[in-house]
Formats: sequence, structure tokens, C-alpha cells
Amino acid sequence: MVIGLAFPFFNVQTALAAESKNLIYDEANLLSEQEESELNALANEYGAERQTDFIILTTNNTENQDVELLTEDFYDEQALGYDKAHGNAVILTMDMNFREVYLAGFYKAEDYLDNGRLQAIRSRITPDLSNGDYKLAFEKYIRLSYEYMGYKPGVNPNNILFNGWFQLAVSVAIGGIVVGVMAYRSGGRVTVNRATYEDSSNSSVIDRQDRYIRTTVTKQKIERNNNNGGGGGGGTTRGGHSHSGSRGSF
Repeated sequence: MVIGLAFPFFNVQTALAAESKNLIYDEANLLSEQEESELNALANEYGAERQTDFIILTTNNTENQDVELLTEDFYDEQALGYDKAHGNAVILTMDMNFREVYLAGFYKAEDYLDNGRLQAIRSRITPDLSNGDYKLAFEKYIRLSYEYMGYKPGVNPNNILFNGWFQLAVSVAIGGIVVGVMAYRSGGRVTVNRATYEDSSNSSVIDRQDRYIRTTVTKQKIERNNNNGGGGGGGTTRGGHSHSGSRGSF
């Protein structure tokens, strides 16, 4: 009876395991088996909701290939894609030889993770990559890719208007203003003003004086755009698949 009751559970677990794709290609051995397993589960979970494969490739690049060309050939040769061979996918490639990272979005990911969004993701994970916190950086890459794909193409996902804390602050401020106005009006309106006791026929300006006090000069530092020596720009693979992209050093 126990075996009979447990059998459907094992079938479900086996089916889920069979449906799970391998999305982590750690050829440079940067991750432990447990870290790789956890990242693969996270990529499968989030990828299913966006219908896009979130892929990670690490390599020692012993053939000294350009990291962008390496990514393109990997996509072509592996026939990657959530929906079909050569379908929706975003790839993070770590080149440990030249210390470069490249992000590329294909098909749906090319639209939802354009050059600007990929560059924003890369700038967020680069400090962790430089510090050797690879698992943390890869988790951020998966979560940010998932988050950014929730916004329509052309919208800046880092706009302060989409920030939850900003929205809460605005709501509280508006609520405070409304309550303040209501409280002010609840005490009755004041009808007495300056004109009530002013004799306009005998009132006039008797003197006027301008006094120079000081001149103040304010300096503002212009921040430089630091993208870790990288830049945006996609391309087309040798197999004819276009993609968005962002590359830089770490």
C-alpha cells in the first residue's frame, strides 16, 4: 500500500527531472556540483515563465577566440532555444582566458533584452565577477534577465517610476497632502485679510531700498560613464541568427 501510494509521487518527480534542461555549461569549472545544480534549477524555473532559456557558458578559451564569436558559434552548434532549436535564448559567456564577459539575446530575448538592457545587467554583475563571486553573479544575471523581460521593449526598467519604494513614497506624500487639505478646511475658512483694516486712500510706499549682499558660485561634478571597458552591440551568427549584445572585461 505504501509503495502504491508513493509511486505517483516518484513518477511526478521523474517527469519534472526529465523536463529540466541543462542550461549551465561550466567548462571552466568555476562552480561546484551543488552550485551548478541550483543555478540550473533557477534558470529552468524562470525560463519557463518567460519562454526563454537563460544559459551560462564558462570557458578557458584555449583556442583564443573572440568572446562574441565564441558565443555565436556556441548558439549555432548547440541549436539552443526554449521554444525550438535556434529559438528564444539569452547567453552569458565567461571567457577566463581574456577575462571578458559577453551577453547575447536571441529572438524574443533580442527584443526584450536589447543592447541597453544587457549592458545594464552586465554592469550589475561585473563587480561580483571581478571578486570571484561567480554563483552570486550568475544568480543576478538570471533574476535580472527574468525581471527585465517583464517590461515591454523600449521601456527603461531602471526608471525610478517603476521603483516600489518610490511609488510608496509618492502614495504616502499624496495621502498626506489630501489629509492636510481636509484638516485645514475642516476648521472653517478665514475671511479676514490685510485689506480688511487697510486704508487704501492713505496707504503708500514711503521708501524703497535695494541692498547687494553676496554672489554665490555652485560647482557640480559631471559623472563619467564607467562601463568597465565594455560596450553594447549585437550582430549575426554565421548561421544567420541575429542577436543583441553587450561585452566587457571583469
